[in-house]
Amino acid sequence: MGTVSTIWNGLDWSVLTSALVSVVPALICIVLHELSHGFAAYLLGDMTAKNAGRLTLNPIRHIDIFGLIMMAVCHFGWAKPVPVNMRNFKNPKRGMAITAAAGPLANVVIACVFMFLYGLCWPKLYAADTEIASTLLQMLYMTAYMSLVLAIFNIIPLPPLDGSKIFFSFLSDERYYKLMRYERYGMIVLMALCLLNVFNSPLSTAAGWVADKLFIFAEWGCSLALIFT
Repeated sequence: MGTVSTIWNGLDWSVLTSALVSVVPALICIVLHELSHGFAAYLLGDMTAKNAGRLTLNPIRHIDIFGLIMMAVCHFGWAKPVPVNMRNFKNPKRGMAITAAAGPLANVVIACVFMFLYGLCWPKLYAADTEIASTLLQMLYMTAYMSLVLAIFNIIPLPPLDGSKIFFSFLSDERYYKLMRYERYGMIVLMALCLLNVFNSPLSTAAGWVADKLFIFAEWGCSLALIFT
């Protein structure tokens, strides 16, 4: 027992803590983002995501390993795209635009909710002054921040990001379907831009600005917590 205790106490838990603070928020943001796409498509009459088993909170169904690593390391990334058959929509272009917008909108809602939870938990967790309490606060705030980055990243009008489907819906049918045929090549361009760190600085700046504006939700949560303290 003494040997086990010595090994246990000698472990560097900061590595695990750092991983949790990055990976858990990334999973929450990505899974709910993709689930929102699938659910929006389902409400609009497309059963493709449901039949593919993507209307689930099971992260294994949604994870793209490289995209998750990007989320954990760079705070922006992606998951496996939810399959959508636009021919099942009454208005294909509008249906795709709404389905695409559902992901970023869900991330903004998630950011607001976790900002509120951050403020709600802050008085007690800050007063506890423990490593666990500090980690929980970091995870709450990081989830809100990552969710904002994911929302902003996805509204960039570059295929296959959501912004392209929203932007393309305003084009004529001829141009729309022509551009959609080149969507596969957009992923190559997107990955190249990510590897070159083109998005890091502008995304951080934009997300930081929006996070400051949404911090009012944290203030509301903190005020509520202090009332019941």
